[in-house]
Amino acid sequence: MNYNQNDSQPTIVKYVEANYAGIQLLRLTRCAIGYLVRGTKFIYYGDARHTINKGEIFYMGVGNHYVEEILDEGRPFEQIVVYYSPEQLQRILLNLNMNFSINITNSHQCDSCRRLNHVAQAAPASLRSFFNHAATYLQEDNFMHDQTAENIKMTELIYLLISQRDGCLKSKVLSNVDASRDNFEQIVYSHIFNDISIERLAEKSNRSLTSFKKEFKRHFFMPPHRWFIRQRLMQSRLLLISTSKSISEIGIECTFPNTSHFIKLFKKQYGTTPAIYRNRHCNGLLEAAQNPMADNYNAPATAVGQ
Repeated sequence: MNYNQNDSQPTIVKYVEANYAGIQLLRLTRCAIGYLVRGTKFIYYGDARHTINKGEIFYMGVGNHYVEEILDEGRPFEQIVVYYSPEQLQRILLNLNMNFSINITNSHQCDSCRRLNHVAQAAPASLRSFFNHAATYLQEDNFMHDQTAENIKMTELIYLLISQRDGCLKSKVLSNVDASRDNFEQIVYSHIFNDISIERLAEKSNRSLTSFKKEFKRHFFMPPHRWFIRQRLMQSRLLLISTSKSISEIGIECTFPNTSHFIKLFKKQYGTTPAIYRNRHCNGLLEAAQNPMADNYNAPATAVGQ
């Protein structure tokens, strides 16, 4: 089970994965715009699985993402990712507006933009060219210790994105200009697995309890208590199928007060106990291994969706 952080990563990074690692929890503290060079990427929201294909550009917001990266017929999975903060985005947009008189607007809104923390689409020629050029720079280590080069490429990327017609990708990127929104979400995400009260979270975000609950629902579309339980249950499912930890250990790790309470909530949410859920997943993997014509990669994804 891998927990990924991107705090220490440079702004522009190339990832090459030669081995299948299963479903992983990716914790982003900065927003990410990426391009899938090779392979397939799955992003999970509970029972729903979203696919990012080779040649697509994707956005992932601050927070927790459950991802699965699939090799391309034995060839390594490969992606290039650009990380940025709201402050960096603000500086770039201000520079484009003040120095180049670029009018930055967006009128797109849709349910996917509001409810999903990622978006993906086929990359137009201009963005494919950008990432191919960035790959050459990365191969030659031209970004190493050269903040100016990174800033120039980052500005170019944002310009290419805002030059596109209005849509989900452009809308998601421009929504990050609000630093206070990202700060609120970072506070919430950083305490998912902490035993902390809603009152204390409200204090940490400098809001009254009433204001915090309203703001929370605006960001996450449900009350805090329900959302935290859902996030912890999603994490418990991942631990059940990716580790050999006991049910009680997983309950403790996911901040449930006791094992019986954890089992009760799990069964209420997924219609089965953690032990049965784990056994079903193991049996599914065994059947896939015994059937060489089966899609081995889809076995863990199917189990997660049960």
